[in-house]
Amino acid sequence: MRHVPILRRGRPYRSVDAATVPHYRTREAVAEVSQANAGLIARDLRPQEQEAMQASLGALRVQELVALTARAADLFATDTLPLGDEAQTPDDYVRLTSSTTGLPHVMVRRNLEKIRGVMAHMGEILSGLTRGLDLSVLDAGMSAAGPALSYVPRGLTLGIVLPSNSPGVHALWTPAVALKTALVLKPGSAEPWTPYRLIQAFLKAGAPPDAFGYYPAGHGAAAEILRRCGRGMLFGDLGAVGSFKNDPRIELHGPGYSKVVLGPDAAERWEQYLDVMLASIAENSGRSCVNASGVWTTAHGDEIAEALAERLARIQPRDAEDEEAQLAPFADPRVAQRISAMVDDGLAQPGARDVTAARRAGGRLVTREGSTYLLPTIVRCEADHVLANREFLFPFASVVQVRPEELPGVLGPTLALTAITDDAALRRRLLASPLVQRLNLGAMPTMRIAWDQPHEGNLFEHLYQRRAIQRAAP
Repeated sequence: MRHVPILRRGRPYRSVDAATVPHYRTREAVAEVSQANAGLIARDLRPQEQEAMQASLGALRVQELVALTARAADLFATDTLPLGDEAQTPDDYVRLTSSTTGLPHVMVRRNLEKIRGVMAHMGEILSGLTRGLDLSVLDAGMSAAGPALSYVPRGLTLGIVLPSNSPGVHALWTPAVALKTALVLKPGSAEPWTPYRLIQAFLKAGAPPDAFGYYPAGHGAAAEILRRCGRGMLFGDLGAVGSFKNDPRIELHGPGYSKVVLGPDAAERWEQYLDVMLASIAENSGRSCVNASGVWTTAHGDEIAEALAERLARIQPRDAEDEEAQLAPFADPRVAQRISAMVDDGLAQPGARDVTAARRAGGRLVTREGSTYLLPTIVRCEADHVLANREFLFPFASVVQVRPEELPGVLGPTLALTAITDDAALRRRLLASPLVQRLNLGAMPTMRIAWDQPHEGNLFEHLYQRRAIQRAAP
């Protein structure tokens, strides 16, 4: 059977403990993955080990690492790379990722291209993250001329507990290599493929093996990574991220509660923006934190909900190889069942209506050829309803009508907000709101990301802090 090893400072290690990764539909084992326990991780992440990991990158200049990342981008997308003892082509990667996550092939390829694009434009990404800093400062430790500048790493390693929902999320951590920070990755249980392939692409491009750790593991061992590494990132639901919410070393990536807002002017022309709303809700099968989980409008809420429901009802399950596929099945049918039950529990409370129900022949939860899907769902409700600000791993959105003066305070925390309005007062309030992390002004989907404009934390600021420094006059 195909085997995915642990990578200890870039070198394969086969553990006596292994977990199987099942096919999302047949439940047959696709591969076995070596599992790291907390003791192994603690041993590999002793302070002297982390120093050696970081030193391997620290010896290279940032511009060398930027060029190396660009080479790795092409290798990741186009080359045959190792997968344990086997060789993996890009087509193999697409098939494997689809087979365990349920994402249709077309969505895996789109995510692959998203990652490649970020890595290929790493110089521009870093310029955005650092606000145009001369990156040679990170090589020398301080600026050579002009105003005295110095930055010091907050940690030698970045430990990341990764999700399984969509490969595109891995674009968030790739700048760490160019920022001279060693990586310790714990892959999602259903998606070990992308981080492993990215490491192999970096290695083939010339990155030092010592800079990479890859540790498939259970929850306890994953927590050991976050405790040991100088800095961390954690992806998960509210339950997963909650235990680290007070740890400033850990950047948390939980639900996004992203939204589309139609101001009083745009709400009167809502039909013009229907495609933007639909793309925000349904792209990538609704699996991203920047998918809209709500449409908040100042008028015509009922009409908008009906139009969205009518269009989303056309999205039906298709084969994984179908280029027109827009809906991903769930790798674990029990997750789909629990999510559908949560939606139904919310609908049981007064003040909410499933607008898509009348357009479905059966229920929201469907099985097709052994695969379990949740069909797109639009709920019309009031701002104080439990479903007004919920996020689920499928195309789901609430439509909420509010008074213009209630915006943005009524929205709650929002990762990505598309605000379609020319109302100057509303724009000022949105620009001043600490609730909104990323603001798209104008008719663009919430999914549209400019990677030099970080939407969920700034990786450079997470990894480096500015040091006060003075130079005596000669």
